[in-house]
Amino acid sequence: MPWYDGGGPIRVEGGIKARTRRGSIGSTWWSRRFIDILERVCDKGRLSRGRSYARQGQVLSIDLSPGEVRAAVQGSRPDPYEVVVRIEAYGEKRWEAVEESIGAQAVHRAKLLAGEMPPEIEEVFAAMGIDLFPRDLDMECSCPDWGFPCKHLSAVLYLLAESFDDDPFLVLAWRGRTREQLLGSLADEPAGDPLTVADVPFADRLADFYSPGATAHRPERRPSAAAPDLLPRVFPPPGDLSGPLTAAYRRLGGA
Repeated sequence: MPWYDGGGPIRVEGGIKARTRRGSIGSTWWSRRFIDILERVCDKGRLSRGRSYARQGQVLSIDLSPGEVRAAVQGSRPDPYEVVVRIEAYGEKRWEAVEESIGAQAVHRAKLLAGEMPPEIEEVFAAMGIDLFPRDLDMECSCPDWGFPCKHLSAVLYLLAESFDDDPFLVLAWRGRTREQLLGSLADEPAGDPLTVADVPFADRLADFYSPGATAHRPERRPSAAAPDLLPRVFPPPGDLSGPLTAAYRRLGGA
């Protein structure tokens, strides 16, 4: 017979509370990406009760380490329930390949060094046959609830998504790379010159020199415009020109 918790949770003081009091949890693209995965594969009823637990502050602690999240959640019984969520943490060689690929993209590199998470970073991982966000979660809770995931697990997952809002590098740390390790590697990586054009001998271009340009069947691919304030990060101006140039770039971008 399934266990039923009809008494409600024991209220606690000082628990971790979700900032959002109603509606969806998660405000950035990376936290919403994580939440979308959860809401697609998990029981909607228990996810709803998990949001209530997260907003009431029933989660006592959350500790994230490579490949693992451990948490304590106060339920209806005196002792808090122990929650564990595991994903694959990538090894050193795989992370070196990821960092090399990111470092080759000046805009990706600049955004990460500025503390931002570029949406294209998912494509970097996908090109290597791996995932940034987990498709499968190995989850455990010490409660006797037969449902999966239970409301205690759901509460932890929602609060984990909010912590990703605050620090996108936690997504990478869960996969095995801390903010300090990643940014240190990117800072040491020699940046390629984005203005460099390969010098191809004319004889090697004869085969396609007279090929037609863009057509309705083969439209020209135009690069998307980068954020104006990224230009001073990629090409640092001398002296005190960073502020005026950034403002000028923003005016030109909005023209």
